[in-house]
Amino acid sequence: MIVGCMKILFVHQNMPGQYKYLCRSFAEDPKNVVVFLTKPKSANIPGVHKVEYKTRREPTPGVHHYIIGLERAIIQGQEVWRACRKLRDEEGFVPDVVVAHPGWGDTLYIKDVYPEVPLLSFFEFYYHSHGVDVNFDPSFPSGLDDAARVRTKNLTNLLNLECADWGVSPTFWQHSLHPEPFQNRISVLHDGVDTEYCTPKEDTTIELTRGKKIGRKDEIITYIARNFEPYRGFPTFMKAAEILHKERPNCQIVAVGADDVSYGRKLPKGKTWRHIMMEQVTLDKERIHFTGNISYANLIDLFRVSSAHIYLTYPFVLSWSMLEAMSTGVALVGSRTAPVEEVVRDGHNGLLADFFSPEDVAAKVISILEHKDKMQEMRTNARQTVVDKFAISKLLPLHVDLVKDVAARNFPPPTHQKILELYDEETINYGQNCLQKSKRAAALRA
Repeated sequence: MIVGCMKILFVHQNMPGQYKYLCRSFAEDPKNVVVFLTKPKSANIPGVHKVEYKTRREPTPGVHHYIIGLERAIIQGQEVWRACRKLRDEEGFVPDVVVAHPGWGDTLYIKDVYPEVPLLSFFEFYYHSHGVDVNFDPSFPSGLDDAARVRTKNLTNLLNLECADWGVSPTFWQHSLHPEPFQNRISVLHDGVDTEYCTPKEDTTIELTRGKKIGRKDEIITYIARNFEPYRGFPTFMKAAEILHKERPNCQIVAVGADDVSYGRKLPKGKTWRHIMMEQVTLDKERIHFTGNISYANLIDLFRVSSAHIYLTYPFVLSWSMLEAMSTGVALVGSRTAPVEEVVRDGHNGLLADFFSPEDVAAKVISILEHKDKMQEMRTNARQTVVDKFAISKLLPLHVDLVKDVAARNFPPPTHQKILELYDEETINYGQNCLQKSKRAAALRA
């Protein structure tokens, strides 16, 4: 029988996901019982009781392509249902609150096991057929079939929105994407950056591939993505790298990431975007370093030695890496797209460039390299932005209080108002204004 002071069930298919700091915070109190439901091969966290589940099959071969994702979510939701049923019936575990990322279907049936337990869900992204990621890139035009497919894809999101008692979105841009009737039940609260760990360190050195050591005195251009793909601007980055190798004979370019596809269309078997782009550009192979995935500690050290860091993205989910890089005081070149512009003010805490223009990206990087002394204020402002708005030391207490509010069924949660006090009116309205602007632009293009 599981007993304790406060009982919390976290659900994320890749533990800990967005709950890295939050679940640790609750687990540090031995009076709490913290259970984490996840897929195998996830992390282990001291004080957290991990419960694993496996899906039993893939979607039905030949199922209508609009609903492949829905069937996959249902299959995953069923396994979570079975795991929760076992927790309740065999362990006697009834949590005070469920904190979950529902994007893969995990929470679809949790309320059928725990109807009396409030659910706090992480709402990361709601799909749109125009004005967001779909139809953003002219290299991948979408038709009427795609619009219908995207609308259907939101069925899982709608079911998740309906069953949640309260929600969290990490940015105002991402919050604005969700249907208006649900927005007043979602707090904007980023999961936070450890600004005490992600700090500048002038004397940092790292070893690249082929044994080459580099430090802050070297001309280092960095780029990172979970996978090298169009959603994170990889083709633009590679073309910009070609320009930079020609214009800056001493620069070293370091690209961190894998060769899979996280978002968008899968490539034919055996193809990767890295190999496709290497065939289209001419690079000095002694000065381009593809590291694969590296440890978190090495990644932060890489940011510390970076002369200029490139971050490009579709109008999509904002990456943790951009904020972590800014926290180390990088000179950032970011894409002039909605998620980036919510954080970066051009010339103040970074430089903005046209997502589709490798020439513009390269020019902004070169301007940083040629004026290193003048860039210190921008680097300082980049770190200060993250310290002021995204530091885990400020946001974690609010996350903890929000969980407690939801567990106590205090709706609207008192913490919701405290969160809003962190932001000015311009920031609060940013997402809605940006979404309307992008939809108008998409309508004109159509």
